[in-house]
Amino acid sequence: MVKEKIHPQYYPKAKVHCSCGNSFEVGSTKESIEVEVCSGCHSFYTGKDRVADSVGQIQKFKKRAAKKEQMKKK
Repeated sequence: MVKEKIHPQYYPKAKVHCSCGNSFEVGSTKESIEVEVCSGCHSFYTGKDRVADSVGQIQKFKKRAAKKEQMKKK
């Protein structure tokens, strides 16, 4: 049994509004939720990968890994 008067009100059809314009319903303790990223616009779910590797972090990692491998050989 759930104790009375200690739990927040539950909204089974709470509205979620994303900055991309997408909206959907979920269960929540808030009646309305504003989000910046949702499954409709997140690159992981859409498959449209946005490359944020402007500094070349992958190349830096490979360089460090190669250097570490050389140290092991010595």
